[in-house]
Amino acid sequence: MSRWRWEYEPDETHVVGGDNQPPPLLIIEVEKRAAEIARAAAALHPDGTRYEGMGDGVQTAFVPGGMFLFLTVPRLECVYILQVTASPI
Repeated sequence: MSRWRWEYEPDETHVVGGDNQPPPLLIIEVEKRAAEIARAAAALHPDGTRYEGMGDGVQTAFVPGGMFLFLTVPRLECVYILQVTASPI
């Protein structure tokens, strides 16, 4: 059974907290998309712990209100959200 999940890396406070906190609606969109990405990764790698290939590297996902950078690590069955950026417009 797959235990795929998503997390903020290194932690939520570092990525979406602090003085330059993104708008709350952007954070909701990021977390929804991260859950979708984790479900897709689980379908692609049902037992990610046995994965031996090269990873895709850091990727960008666009959501309403901004974008975020993420890294999918199949062997850890986790999608890591690395950075969230609000749209300047």
